[in-house]
Amino acid sequence: MRRWTAGIATLLTVITPLTAWGTTPGPRLTADVNRDGLLTHADDAAKSTWTDARGAIVLPNLDDDERRCTVDPADLDAPGRAVDDKLAACNDSADDRINGPRDAADLAPLTIDAQRNLSDHATGTITISPADKARVFPGNTLTAKDLQRGVRLQLEGRDIVRNPKQWDGQITVTLSVTDRGRTGTDVVRMRVATLMLQNDLQRAQTVLAGQPAKGPGWWGGTPPYEDGVPGEWKKFADTLRQATKLQFVKGTPNGWKDMWLQDTFEPATASMPAVGGPHTMRILIRSGNVWDVPGADTPRPAGRLLYRDLRGPDIGIVQELADKASPGLDDLLNMGGNLESLPPYDGYPHGRIVYGSGERHPDPGFITMVTSQGYQPPVVIDTSWLMVGHADETTHVVRANNARGWTLAVADPRLAVQLLRDVQDGDQKLFADTKATYKPTVNELLSTGLQDNEAAAKHIDDQLKILLKATGLHEDELVRLPVFFNKVPGYGLFKAMTPGLVNGLSITDRQFAAPDPHGPRLNGRDVFRQATERALARNGVRVHWVEDFFWAHLGGGEVHCATNALRDTSSTRPWWSGNAASGTSPR
Repeated sequence: MRRWTAGIATLLTVITPLTAWGTTPGPRLTADVNRDGLLTHADDAAKSTWTDARGAIVLPNLDDDERRCTVDPADLDAPGRAVDDKLAACNDSADDRINGPRDAADLAPLTIDAQRNLSDHATGTITISPADKARVFPGNTLTAKDLQRGVRLQLEGRDIVRNPKQWDGQITVTLSVTDRGRTGTDVVRMRVATLMLQNDLQRAQTVLAGQPAKGPGWWGGTPPYEDGVPGEWKKFADTLRQATKLQFVKGTPNGWKDMWLQDTFEPATASMPAVGGPHTMRILIRSGNVWDVPGADTPRPAGRLLYRDLRGPDIGIVQELADKASPGLDDLLNMGGNLESLPPYDGYPHGRIVYGSGERHPDPGFITMVTSQGYQPPVVIDTSWLMVGHADETTHVVRANNARGWTLAVADPRLAVQLLRDVQDGDQKLFADTKATYKPTVNELLSTGLQDNEAAAKHIDDQLKILLKATGLHEDELVRLPVFFNKVPGYGLFKAMTPGLVNGLSITDRQFAAPDPHGPRLNGRDVFRQATERALARNGVRVHWVEDFFWAHLGGGEVHCATNALRDTSSTRPWWSGNAASGTSPR
C-alpha cells in the first residue's frame, strides 16, 4: 500500500562546463531527471531543462512528521491573523533538520559523484535559487573528503506555487567545486510538486463531520440545538454513519463552533516519483475566508482546527489569506464548497477545477493560488446569483455508462415543478414529516413560486452552457435531479427551498449520500426521492438518504457542505505523466 508523504516537487537542471577542468572530468550532480526513483547515468541528459516529460521533482515539505507543531487552545478564538501566520509557519520545512525517517522520505535525493583526482585543498558549495524555496541536507558546504568519496544529498522543498508571476515552482541547484585555482560547476533545475485536487469518483477513505459545540455556536444557538438551526445532530450523524460505514467524526471541528467542513478546506495531494510508485502527501487547502470582526479582520477561526486536528505525518496545510476581509457576500465564495473538480477526460488528463464567480467573486490571491498549479485548468461558472454562491449547489460529478465514465448530476428546478404537478393531492404539504415551521402545499408552490423557480432554472441553463462546452458532454447525458428554488427575502438571491439533491457526498463512484428531500408523495412514495433514485440508478449509482434538514439544509447547506472526505488517489495518473492541457503548464 502506498504511503502518504509530504514534500515539495522541484525541477533539477544540470549544466556542466567541462572546459573549466580541461580534460579532467568536472563535478557531476545527479537528480531523478527521468522520474524512475533512481539516480543513474540515465538522468544525465537534459537535466538542465525541466519539461512536462522530463525533470526532477521535489515535494513541498509542509507536513509535521514528529507532531511537534501544537495549537494553544487560546489561539482558537484569538482575533486578527497573527495566530494564523504562526500556525502556517510551523511545519517540517521550517527547521534546519530532518525530522525522522518519515521526513527523510519526503525529500528529493541528489548525488555528487566521487572525484578522486581532487587535492586535499578542494572545496565545494551547493547554491539554491531561489534560496528561500528549498534547503539541502546535510548542508551547503562540502569538504575535499566529501568530494573525493562522493556525497548523497537530500533536497527539501519549502513552499508551493502560489502565483507563477512571482515564482513558477522551479528551483536551480548548483554545485561548484574549486581546486588548484580552477572551478567547475554542474547545475540541476527541479520543480516543486504541484497541488492536485481530488475528485468525487475516487473512493472516500475518511469522511469528516463536525459534532455540535459544547457552548454557544457562532450561529447564536445554544445546546441542545434541537429547537434551532443547526439541530437534530443525532439524526444527521446516525444516517450519515449508516450511509458511509466509515469513521467520520474526526476532531475537526469536534467540540467547536463551525460545522461546515466542506467550506473550511479543500483536500489536494502533492506527489513525486519514487521507487515502487509515487510518494504522495496530502495538502489541505484552507479556505480563503477572512471575516470582518470588530477590532481586527480575522481568518475563519475553524481553519485553525486543521492545524490542531489534521496536520501531522504526511498531511500538510496551506493557506493564502488576504490582509482584509472581503465584502460579506463575496467572502462566501472563498469557501471549499465553491471549489470542485472534474475527473480526467479527453484533452485534460488530470481533470479540471470548477469554481463559481460573477458579480461576486473569490479573493484574487486565494483563487490564484488554487488555479495556478498548472495541471487542472479552471472552468468558471456564475454562482453569484445564489445566496451562498457555491459551485456544489447546482452540479455534482457522478459515474456514467458513457465513454468517459462520468457525467454531471444537475439541480433541475423545472423537473421539480413537473413532479409537483404529478402529485394528485395539491393540498399535500412538503416537509410534512419534519419539525419545520414552514410546510408549503403543492398548490401553494405551483401558484406563487414558479416565477423565481424559473429564474433559477435559467441561471442553471447558463452554467450548463459553459460546462457542456468545456467538457464535451451532451444534454442527454446529464442526470437531472429535482430541486425547487426560491429567493431569499431582502437579498434577491436564490437558495434551494427543497433540499439540494445534487449537494450530496459521493462515498464511492457507485454510492451517493444525498439529503432526504421530504417531498410530496404519490401512491405513498416521495416523488423527489423516487425520481432521484431512478435517475442515478441508470448510471449504476445507489442513493443513501441522509437526514440533514435541520442540521444543514435550513442553514443554507446540505450533506456535502457539512462533510468533507479524504479520498483514495493512488490509482490516479501522476501529475507529471502525460502532457498538461495546452497552455496551462507553468514553464
